[in-house]
Amino acid sequence: MAKGGYRGAMGGGMNMNMIKQAQKMQQDMLKMQEEMEAKEYEATVGGGMVSARVNGKHEVLSLSINPEAVDPDDVEMLQDMVVAAVNEAMRKADAETAQNMSRLTGGLNLGGLF
Repeated sequence: MAKGGYRGAMGGGMNMNMIKQAQKMQQDMLKMQEEMEAKEYEATVGGGMVSARVNGKHEVLSLSINPEAVDPDDVEMLQDMVVAAVNEAMRKADAETAQNMSRLTGGLNLGGLF
């Protein structure tokens, strides 16, 4: 046996310290996830014609359409603006979540965990 005896794969106390750090990171991630899910994000497109508000759980909370945007001869444009507003609000939510997750993990890529 090597000098000093067998200390396991991680080397004694360092293993417990890593476990504690991982548990704290997990708790911090869960707290952050809850906070992000409760936040609201809004996007407006078409010069203010359509606005969408979503939360961090990707649920549409409200959709506002200016009556001037309603043209019976061009329903497709209104549909496109609605889709664009919802997608932009979702992108804002995703970008903030990614930024906060990166800050929490110190840039460590954890794959698709959150």
